[in-house]
Amino acid sequence: MAESSLPAPSSAGLSPGRLVAGGRFADVAAARTRAVGIVGAGVAGLALAAALRRRGIGHRVYEQAPAFGEVGAGIQLAPNATRLLDRLGLGPALAAVAVRPAAIEMRAWDSGEVLGRTELGESCVAQYGAPYLTMHRADLHRVLAALVDPRSIVLGARIDKIAEDADGVGLAYADGRQDRVAVLVGADGVRSAVRAGLHPDQPRYSGHTIYRGLVPADAAPWLAEAPRVVLWLGPGKHAVAYPVSGGRQISFGATFPTPTHDGGESWSAPADPAAVLAAYEGWHPDLRDLLAQADRVSRWALHDRDPIPTWSTARITLAGDAAHPMLPFVAQGANQAIEDAFTLARQLAHVRVSTALARYEHARKTRTERVQSISRGNATALHDGSRPDPEQQRAQQQWLYGFDAEEG
Repeated sequence: MAESSLPAPSSAGLSPGRLVAGGRFADVAAARTRAVGIVGAGVAGLALAAALRRRGIGHRVYEQAPAFGEVGAGIQLAPNATRLLDRLGLGPALAAVAVRPAAIEMRAWDSGEVLGRTELGESCVAQYGAPYLTMHRADLHRVLAALVDPRSIVLGARIDKIAEDADGVGLAYADGRQDRVAVLVGADGVRSAVRAGLHPDQPRYSGHTIYRGLVPADAAPWLAEAPRVVLWLGPGKHAVAYPVSGGRQISFGATFPTPTHDGGESWSAPADPAAVLAAYEGWHPDLRDLLAQADRVSRWALHDRDPIPTWSTARITLAGDAAHPMLPFVAQGANQAIEDAFTLARQLAHVRVSTALARYEHARKTRTERVQSISRGNATALHDGSRPDPEQQRAQQQWLYGFDAEEG
């Protein structure tokens, strides 16, 4: 599609007056609009919108779903993300829906012996200046959405074509509508359509499937009354559980090899709870009792992608899983997406767009590739029967949790 065929936003069904006020760019006069277009309204997209709004940068979020809904199950937020969210003023809102676990415990699959323990709670705040939280992903999504002007969110908007030129990016929706933004950010997940236009790679199936569910807190009172993140490590598989929803529910994830899958990659594909329980025959009673309480389980075939040489052009870039999809075995996917959002917003506020995107990618690429590598490695380490190395874990956590995406 030729760029000249894409009209300015006022004739595309979205008037400039529907943008969030502000819109400061170092080179805003060179663009027809002041908006950063964000494809995808998940955690990455909404975190970026909130970070941009904090800096007075106009934005527009394109979400193909017709409405927001309950998505996912539990999520873990480490200090490298919670310190950033606190700068958005989200501390009280997060405290109302999240749990501060006292520790992360790794336990033997059969005896329940504690193989390793990382202290969290107040010691985490004292060391890193921010808490470690567990919560329902839908609660995080709602908290972030509350920071974004709803007039800047376009629902039911599936982007069909993208045309970049020196001044911006033209967009065509699948239903024929058109729009234009100064810069475009693909925050549209592991199967990113924006990424597909930049690099011809495909998602890589890990060979593992995770089965997720939620049970009432009274199904595991030992975990609800003394909140922890507990991992059971065993031969060929593992499981994790922790409280969410302000302590009212327990989220669990049970991961084991699945040599083949049906080609889908979804948060919500249904699974048989009885089959999940059967897969953990002989495992510790605490875990089996928890799994037995689940009346609904979803399955997610785990995919990531290899790092790519670059994820940016002069006017287009990627964030979150679109840039660096990673397996959930270090609990950093959402955390890294939030780091992306704050890094990108900071760069866009201070330098010209093309420089901002290059600096953003340079700042993020090495770190996210390392987290991807750790996540892949843990797919084996969690299942090989070896005891965790406490010194290695401590060094890794200091590197992860002590990082500030707005410094440097």
